[in-house]
Amino acid sequence: MTKVARWMKKPITVEDETSIMEAVHLMKEERIPYLPVLHGGKLTGLLTESSISKSTPGKATSLDTWELHYLLSKIPVKEAMIPDPLTVSATADIREAAQLLHDRRISCLCVVDQAGGLEGILTVTDVLEAFLSLCKDL
Repeated sequence: MTKVARWMKKPITVEDETSIMEAVHLMKEERIPYLPVLHGGKLTGLLTESSISKSTPGKATSLDTWELHYLLSKIPVKEAMIPDPLTVSATADIREAAQLLHDRRISCLCVVDQAGGLEGILTVTDVLEAFLSLCKDL
């Protein structure tokens, strides 16, 4: 019951050639702040709201809305993703994952198998749910 597999969620993913605009729409539609990025079925990166904002023009840009949307429709997510995101195994203890999230000050971990295939995603919220569930059993 304390393994990551019990608490991870099925991830919604994008391919590395997906446009930033498509990814942003997907994130809004699904109400998620993270998208694991795949290339040929293997995890290659993690797209976050923060990584998107760091790689797009700021509010002080002279681009109008249409120009900005056009630009974002041409830039692939591989240009904005965090390459080689931190990962954890599904068989890892939830406490190890919690410690990694805490120590690295991050909000999610990609859960991968031994071959590097994406199995799930584990967020801080998932870890809190696990701890709350485990504490009520005490």
